[in-house]
Amino acid sequence: MSSDCTHDCSSCGSNCVSRDKKSMIKPLHAGARVKKVIAVASGKGGVGKSLVTSLLAVRAHALGYRTAILDADVTGPSIPKSFGVFERARGEEDFIYPVFTKEGIQMMSMNCLLEHDDDPVVWRGALIAGAATQFWTDVVWDDVDIMFIDMPPGTGDVPLSVFQSIPLSGIVIVSTPQDLVEMIVKKAANMAGMMNVPVLGLVENMSYFECPDCGKKHEIFGTSKVKELAKKYSVPAIARMPIDPAIARLADAGKLIEADTEALKEVFHTIEGAKEIGNYKAD
Repeated sequence: MSSDCTHDCSSCGSNCVSRDKKSMIKPLHAGARVKKVIAVASGKGGVGKSLVTSLLAVRAHALGYRTAILDADVTGPSIPKSFGVFERARGEEDFIYPVFTKEGIQMMSMNCLLEHDDDPVVWRGALIAGAATQFWTDVVWDDVDIMFIDMPPGTGDVPLSVFQSIPLSGIVIVSTPQDLVEMIVKKAANMAGMMNVPVLGLVENMSYFECPDCGKKHEIFGTSKVKELAKKYSVPAIARMPIDPAIARLADAGKLIEADTEALKEVFHTIEGAKEIGNYKAD
């Protein structure tokens, strides 16, 4: 691969490993099985990817799917606490078992490996990207119907490693209503396009606040842009998630499994229709 590679094979004449994406896909552990993998991504941080990832998993579980979360946000893991999971992961020399919520959602996160939840992960990019990939290759995922990957923000080492190393059924892009939202969506959508991964849905988080007294919806962070952006970038499904103090309380209490996920109904429907990843087991 050239040092100035843009990862856009359509504009390149080189004959390298990137041209055959499957040649870079890492196999699952021999004892693992996963049918669909959905990455939850954004072009910037602070938009609520971890929350959206978690709520999609809650909805999948409620509908009877065997569900898993791979927390690829290695330096900022927050998902286990939202589900009340403080157990350390167990394993052997060449594999590790996922941690289960009490309801049965499987997960792997850096916080499941640290001695203390507040221990910092002070690693360089290559190590962080390697850890995210190992959550795919070294964990014995137990017969998963849908896995959701909580991506770190941006388009750097870890997102690139996930796109190249893990067979994705599609991605869901998370944004907010601010004026810079189109840049956020465009970055994530362009990266998905370079990697030939379909964008299944666009979730506008913190889209509005509904007054508990009068029921009026207030667009605190600006007018919603999700419909026009979905049309512009040919995204098949959208969701507008409100600012909801009840969800924040549930996450803080480790009871996110109880959250209302109806706002994600349309996006989840496209996830149900996404392709399965095929057989990427070890030889």
